[in-house]
Amino acid sequence: MNTTRIVDLRQEYGWTQERLATESGVGLRTIQRLEAGQDASLETLSLVAEALRVSVRDLFTTIDDAELSSRVESLQARTEQQQAARDRLTGAWRWLYIGIGVVLSLVSFTLGQYGFVLFLAYWTGGYLILVAIRRIYLEPRLEEKYPLSRSKRQLRAQRTPWRVSEPEESGTVSKALP
Repeated sequence: MNTTRIVDLRQEYGWTQERLATESGVGLRTIQRLEAGQDASLETLSLVAEALRVSVRDLFTTIDDAELSSRVESLQARTEQQQAARDRLTGAWRWLYIGIGVVLSLVSFTLGQYGFVLFLAYWTGGYLILVAIRRIYLEPRLEEKYPLSRSKRQLRAQRTPWRVSEPEESGTVSKALP
């Protein structure tokens, strides 16, 4: 039997089963079955793991089923491959921005006062344009092409040690470690 850590992980966040179901996008009954140790699809496990900000393997204390173990390992390998490919593409866009910026900076030094305007315009305006292109154009296409990968912003949020839960009635905000 596969022993899960879903109850412990959920309780670390201070979440109810209903909240986990909402955060992961699966049904309450599915969460109840998972916590009882029943089997689920890799897609469901992946959604729950993403909501809890852990890997699918980290949902289990032990995996006795050899087939499930190999499927989880395969999912983990595909996730790592897709993340590496996504990181290479986003890195290429970043280096393109930096490369063009270096060339324009060198050219701007030869243009006198207008060069300084060009320098500032590129490094500030170009950055804003790069961010807009990344969020509007690049990220949606990367999400579609590499569904198991995450953006840097999502990965950063996943590593954040403090998570703010819903405000309590007194108006204070409680924090829980992931």
